[in-house]
Amino acid sequence: MVWSPLAGGLLSGKYGPDVQTPADARRVSFDFPPVDKERAWACVAAMRKVGEAHGVSVARVALAYVLAKPFVMSVIIGAKTVEQLEDNLAAAELVLSDAEIAQLDEVSALPSEYPDWMFARQGDGRPPAPFKRK
Repeated sequence: MVWSPLAGGLLSGKYGPDVQTPADARRVSFDFPPVDKERAWACVAAMRKVGEAHGVSVARVALAYVLAKPFVMSVIIGAKTVEQLEDNLAAAELVLSDAEIAQLDEVSALPSEYPDWMFARQGDGRPPAPFKRK
């Protein structure tokens, strides 16, 4: 179950370097959960393109993307208005293409953490113990 799939509204399309954010918007005074904003803006830009192709909001694309993952059973949303609630619920009906999912996978991929980046750098020649090369 995914909590805060829109990162407290950050991934809704209402925020960004090219978006005029209202002074009373939630994330202006309460920047939570903490998010890498540069990565977030790239994700929002990609989701905006997908949303424009489908004629839907960035928030709906973000939720549809999360719901398309086979390991996600449900999401916990936090709609503030009836309109947001209706848009969030409509995400369950939005079907993204494999190409759109792949595009969003690429832009939202997390950087490798240790030890994964080390394994990738060292390659197949040095598998860690107790693993053996086949």
